[in-house]
Amino acid sequence: MSSVAILLVSIGAFVVAYVTYGSYLAKAWGVDPKRPTPAHELEDGVDYVPASKAVLMGHHFSSIAGAGPINGPIQAAVFGWVPVLLWILIGGIFFGAVQDFGSLFASIRHKGKSLGEIIEVNISHRTKICFTVFAWLVLILVVAAFADIVAGTFAGFDANGAEVEANGSVATASMLFIPLAVAFGLFNRRFDHLVLNTIVGVALLIACIAIGMYCPIYFSKTAWLVVVFVYIFIASVAPVWILLQPRDYLNSFLLYFMIAAAVIGVVFTNPSMELEAFTSWNTSGGTLFPFLFVTVACGAISGFHSLISSGTTSKQLNSEGDAKMIGYGSMLIECVLAVVALIAVGSAGMDQWAGMNPPQVFSAGISTMLAKLGFPQGTAHTVLLLAISAFALTSLDTATRLGRFLFQELFATNKDGSKNVLSNMYVATAITIGAAALLTIAGYTKIWALFGACNQLVAVPAFLAVACWLKRAGRKHGMLYIPMFFMLITSGAALVMKFISNVQVLAAGEGSMIVEGLQCVLVVPILALAIVLAVDGCKVLFAKKSGTTAKVA
Repeated sequence: MSSVAILLVSIGAFVVAYVTYGSYLAKAWGVDPKRPTPAHELEDGVDYVPASKAVLMGHHFSSIAGAGPINGPIQAAVFGWVPVLLWILIGGIFFGAVQDFGSLFASIRHKGKSLGEIIEVNISHRTKICFTVFAWLVLILVVAAFADIVAGTFAGFDANGAEVEANGSVATASMLFIPLAVAFGLFNRRFDHLVLNTIVGVALLIACIAIGMYCPIYFSKTAWLVVVFVYIFIASVAPVWILLQPRDYLNSFLLYFMIAAAVIGVVFTNPSMELEAFTSWNTSGGTLFPFLFVTVACGAISGFHSLISSGTTSKQLNSEGDAKMIGYGSMLIECVLAVVALIAVGSAGMDQWAGMNPPQVFSAGISTMLAKLGFPQGTAHTVLLLAISAFALTSLDTATRLGRFLFQELFATNKDGSKNVLSNMYVATAITIGAAALLTIAGYTKIWALFGACNQLVAVPAFLAVACWLKRAGRKHGMLYIPMFFMLITSGAALVMKFISNVQVLAAGEGSMIVEGLQCVLVVPILALAIVLAVDGCKVLFAKKSGTTAKVA
């Protein structure tokens, strides 16, 4: 089948969904552009900082996208391109974008508080504690998976010890980009001329790429893991305006370029889908149900997004009128990227990309298309890899920051009212990163299925929290029921099957306690906590009486 047809139909579906369903949700939930947002009411110069629509769009989109919409569809392609595409379309429009928009809006109406605190207000304190522990455990998996992906993208040597120039160039450009982002943040805060500052910033970003092309850095993957962990520690504790906002804003131009380049490559070369429409119910990726729905992950729905929406984005939203574009729209753009990733792997079939990781498959596939149009393939390959690493780095430090928030919430005070040392931002960040570092020993391929299932499971309490609040506020919330129960069933089934698989590997003496054993240890509390959350939330949601109207309505 024509790749152009697949892409254009997909984009058309997303545009229609944004204009119709997105607008319906905004009206049904009561979005009010005239209402002051927490970013203005609680501005503190650290976490609560109003950001323009363009800047916040860059931060949010960069944070939610990560490498997930590239990794997930490419790994799920073992089932065939049709089931993957259908899940991206249906899941993105009616599941993922709804979750992201709802979580963002609910947080705004709760003074920018996290999802856990929204749960406390609308369900119970016990449920909030369960969710906080649950979400923190999941974020450890997020940090571990993306740290491994980033370090792999930067790794200067292949399995045979030969230098990988593209990876070295990406590493150099990425490292140069960090001080550039800090300088941009400082300059933009002092001189409020966003258009001019943007032109200069983008020009310097291009310069970083050029320098990277000529001065690659060659470090091992292990060395890069250390660098990445040090970086995300600093990024987690720094004020958002000095690194997160400017870096994500500048990153967005690189990311939009990547999507545009990929779309151009597909449209003007129109490769046919060599991948089978449907392969088999049972493949190397597991059974289609439930593993398709947790493998695609960020390309259709990601529970992690709800933590970002309610954790950092809600504290920076300038106007409620921006919530639809940033919450609902960003997810649909991510879905476009997922479709392009599917086309990239499908245009040549799975066999040609054997031995490559998903970012390499994506960049190789798209750069091959661009080469047919006269673009230098090596340059295109490097720039695309850089964009992917920018995605992943953004998700990394955002996830670490959110993990720090949650850990601090858990240990805010001692029983006597004194401040707990574990609530210190530096201690909380160090513990979060340390736990994630243990999981990176396994590598992302070993933990992706677990990450995907746990990640999707976060969507369940997100839908529950938003639905309970909307019910208390007297607003429509029935559109959240099907996504909520579907994700509970699929994610729960995937976790149980993954647990059984790991136990069988250990029993056969083929695994290790640090890989399969640690995953088993994580699965049990995560699944137990998810069940408690679902039961407590449903008791409130389906109670005969709605209770008092929410004060934050």
